[in-house]
Amino acid sequence: MFERYQDAAADAGEHESPLFSVEVTTDGRPTDIEREEAEDVVIEQITSPFDPEHIDIDTRTTTVDLLLSRLRNEMIDLAPDFQRKAGIWTDGKQSRLIESLLLRIPIPSFYAAEKKDGSWAIVDGIQRLTSIARFLEPEAVGADPLKLTGLEYLRNFEGTGFANLSGKLQIRLRETEVVVHVIRRGTPEPVMFNVFARINTGGEPLTRQEIRHALISGRARTLLAELAETEEFKRATGHSVVGDRMADREMVLRFLAFRMTSPHAYKPGDFDAFLAEAMHQVNRLDSAEGNRLSTEFLTAMRAAEDIFGRHAFRKYRHNQQHRSPINKALFEAVAVNLAGLDDDDRAALRRTDVLDAFAELMEDVEFERAISVGTGDARKVRKRFDAIKELLETALSEGRSGAGQ
Repeated sequence: MFERYQDAAADAGEHESPLFSVEVTTDGRPTDIEREEAEDVVIEQITSPFDPEHIDIDTRTTTVDLLLSRLRNEMIDLAPDFQRKAGIWTDGKQSRLIESLLLRIPIPSFYAAEKKDGSWAIVDGIQRLTSIARFLEPEAVGADPLKLTGLEYLRNFEGTGFANLSGKLQIRLRETEVVVHVIRRGTPEPVMFNVFARINTGGEPLTRQEIRHALISGRARTLLAELAETEEFKRATGHSVVGDRMADREMVLRFLAFRMTSPHAYKPGDFDAFLAEAMHQVNRLDSAEGNRLSTEFLTAMRAAEDIFGRHAFRKYRHNQQHRSPINKALFEAVAVNLAGLDDDDRAALRRTDVLDAFAELMEDVEFERAISVGTGDARKVRKRFDAIKELLETALSEGRSGAGQ
């Protein structure tokens, strides 16, 4: 996946402009997605007051063996399609975690959300728990057994599996105590999201979409993954969206959110909460509605590629040669507007020079800010959707006039 990104980024001097700040992958490399900036003062704030009494966090000291027992009995949700759980931590990094346990070095705490049935959704610590399970009970996570490699101190254990350890060391691992902070069920979801956004402590803090994915199970998880993996989405975005931080799924979610809720019905408030509610809406869709939205998404992706070419969903200026990074706010505004057109209009737009007209729109400072800074503001949401709608309608009108001459 990252090789595809590198190929795309190398195309025509990608990212040579210092004007764009981009998101990064789990290993810190730049992606092809423009980082969204908050308003002038960057403050993590709670948009709606809530009673501190609603925060119910239970700190438990448990053992590795009890965590594995929960896994075996399906009382822990590791979000099996969580992209970060596999292939991000190398065998060497997973082995060094096991080495820490063998050396009795404390590891960071786990954070979980308690579900209605008493099971836990692990939000922070998925890779740690997956690594432990791979070594002790790989069948619990459906993974290949981990053989220790790249150790720093216990080098005599190189290539060792759990079964090869002495009984004493096996017991040491199983009885290792770990700390789990569990946000109890009954804690309001907006409060839960805010708490996890503040306390997740991994080497690379979770993105908001990763938190949404961990906390909201159901059809939404799989639908976002399915659409993000389609060839239509990959082609429209130039095969340049690296999905290990779930930016691709967030983009799909933003499309679905504004197809289910009109931009003009979007109310001022917490944009993250709006996207979380959209995931719940997706979970409530019947199969016909889900299929309709999926078809609209794929149609919009094909149209965007045909109409905007290699600059689809990217900022563009007149005669610009290099491609700007993907802009999420622009993605949702363009894709949703294209999905709202009929087939004849989309076909007509393919025959017009929309890209040149879009370059003129980018000269509008208010529009540029609406897709760059504080993009969750209701006025900016309406501004960018209305501006793109007007752009497409004008192009269609001029195309009809030219055809009639």
